[in-house]
Amino acid sequence: MNDPRTPRRFPWRGALALWLCVPVVVGAYHAGPGQERLVDDRAGQVLAEAQAALAAGDTDRAKALLAEAQELIPADDLHAQRRIQLEAAKAGMQCGGLPESRESLAQLVDALEDDPQADPQLAREARQALASAQFYMTWLMRLEGLERAEWEPEIEAARQNYRLLAEEAGDDRYAREQDLAAAIRLQRMDLDELMGLPLPNQ
Repeated sequence: MNDPRTPRRFPWRGALALWLCVPVVVGAYHAGPGQERLVDDRAGQVLAEAQAALAAGDTDRAKALLAEAQELIPADDLHAQRRIQLEAAKAGMQCGGLPESRESLAQLVDALEDDPQADPQLAREARQALASAQFYMTWLMRLEGLERAEWEPEIEAARQNYRLLAEEAGDDRYAREQDLAAAIRLQRMDLDELMGLPLPNQ
């Protein structure tokens, strides 16, 4: 290690060589890790815009932004890809794609359950969205006049998911218990009573 008291010498040739290396280093960073960081930042920004659009009810813009974000995120970034899948399913539930969203969410929940490295928060959000999709599917199936044998497995699955969420809930335990109670009411409600109620807001 150099003695800090020793005067440093910077031969002009060494300084020139160091200066000439700077563009190479910057270029390598931009083409490698730097480029990946730019992509990650852009994908995160687009995803945030999609979530804001979804919250505002602009599902068409949300879906377009989610598709853009999915293209920016590397295929091997499972967490980000799963987040996109979740948000896309939420958007689909709000614009007439409930059956497709329900299937996508079921696949996502299964994948998260099978992955010990999965983000617990993402897993809870996915299960909550799946339970909601199952609840709304049951409501529509009953209004369409389907037999109990067809719709009951759907509401039973929603009830089980709401129960798991209530057991794991912290500050939002009351809300999860209310969801569970709503699923039980829907399962027990007479069709005439159901038809007199407004459709629930997704």
